Amino acid sequence: MKISQKITGYSVVNPEETVRVASAASMPADTPVESMAEVIHMHEKVERPETLIGATYKIKSPLFEHSLYVTINDIVLNAGTEFELRRPFEIFINSKNMEHFQWIVALTRIMSAVFRKGGDVTFLVEELKAVFDPRGGYFKAGGVYMPSIVAELGSVIEQHLKTIGLLHDPELSSEQRALIAEKRAAYETRTKKNTEKAIEPDVTIPTDGSVTESMFPAGAMLCHKCNTSAVIIMDGCATCLNCGYSKCG
Repeated sequence: MKISQKITGYSVVNPEETVRVASAASMPADTPVESMAEVIHMHEKVERPETLIGATYKIKSPLFEHSLYVTINDIVLNAGTEFELRRPFEIFINSKNMEHFQWIVALTRIMSAVFRKGGDVTFLVEELKAVFDPRGGYFKAGGVYMPSIVAELGSVIEQHLKTIGLLHDPELSSEQRALIAEKRAAYETRTKKNTEKAIEPDVTIPTDGSVTESMFPAGAMLCHKCNTSAVIIMDGCATCLNCGYSKCG
């Protein structure tokens, strides 16, 4: 296409709008106007409303003297319709510790800008959780290993995105749950034979995949895939009773 006139302005059309326009053009002429109502998607031109809903999460790290309080506010798009969406709009981090004030402010402004840009923002979780502290990480409550304070911030964002429905935990298949239950039963049977101490009663893994730290045998090691203390040695192979990961495949 040859441009023969002076460009005075431009706008970017997102893929969703292109599909919507194409589908509207293919509709019959007698289609009611109400069915073609415009669906608002998250983009940088969406103005901030007076009131936002959100949640505040507390991060207590042994690396910091004071706790970090992470607040994530969400905007509700297309409220009251079948296309209602809740998307993160801004993030704030507050703490009495002023040692890392500069990078905290910079990080929150960048993440807030990414939220307002729209699109898939779930990539922030993996990017933040991949940051390692050269001084070494730490274990948070429950025995979950955190490689850095930034990684725990990514974990908080992941928890929030799961709450609003942007992320979902992968569900274990029935075969995986059966294999985990079989490994657990075999491990507890072997442990009962090798010791005279009383052991905890057998606990069946729920079919919905929800688990807690207390459901795994005492002495279980940390799984590097799901960060849960649920790895046992079975037949000379390390196997996780939470996610089913095994070094032997």
